[in-house]
Amino acid sequence: MRFRTLQLGTATAALCALLATANVAAAEAERPRTISVSGQGEIQAEPDRAWVTLGVEARKPKMEEARAEVQKTVDAVLKLTRDLKIDQKYVRTTRVNIQPEYNWDNNARERNLIGYFVSRQIEVELRDLEKLGQLLEKSFDQGVNQVGDPRLDSSKRRDLEREALAKAVADAKLNAEAVAKAAGARVGAPRTISASSGFVPPPVPMMKVQAMRAEAADSAAGSYQSGQMGFNATVQVEYDLIPTTP
Repeated sequence: MRFRTLQLGTATAALCALLATANVAAAEAERPRTISVSGQGEIQAEPDRAWVTLGVEARKPKMEEARAEVQKTVDAVLKLTRDLKIDQKYVRTTRVNIQPEYNWDNNARERNLIGYFVSRQIEVELRDLEKLGQLLEKSFDQGVNQVGDPRLDSSKRRDLEREALAKAVADAKLNAEAVAKAAGARVGAPRTISASSGFVPPPVPMMKVQAMRAEAADSAAGSYQSGQMGFNATVQVEYDLIPTTP
């Protein structure tokens, strides 16, 4: 009886091993044949708008004096934007920032009020880049003493990003076809696609205060060149790989 039991157990194990091998072979046969590739796309375009921040700062012994000086400059710059026919809905001013300033008296072991620092900013969304040079140059003439680098962009950003993505997908398809042909197969339908896109701003124009004041307003405006913006996209695509018939 024990011998028969041992024989039955051995036969069962062999049958299980055979079934497992058959299942593995079936799984291998059913596993889809695919190819994974990447693609790149890039679009170049000129910016058509800029965000400009113009700052005004003043230090005076009396707060009223510093505040009046800042307000005078802000009013002059706002008038300048109207003279340049910049739509006022694209112009805004920040709140006045007032900070008292002190020095430390070591002998008396106390601090003494020496004056006030007052600052304010004017933010302009400029939709005509032809006016950028004039805006910056004439703002300095009105008393602006702090200017951030213009932030350039395009009103067609979303369309340009999509165009770069489409180019990346087309590039991935070409890459897949080249690999498949070399392997003796052809490309089928895509199974999965992952994508990402990015934006490379153009170089910021070097508009220093001294350089701009050394030129006339018209020449400063004419010397401005925005450069090209770059929109980059990358995709990862998995295609079905179809063997070619001999």
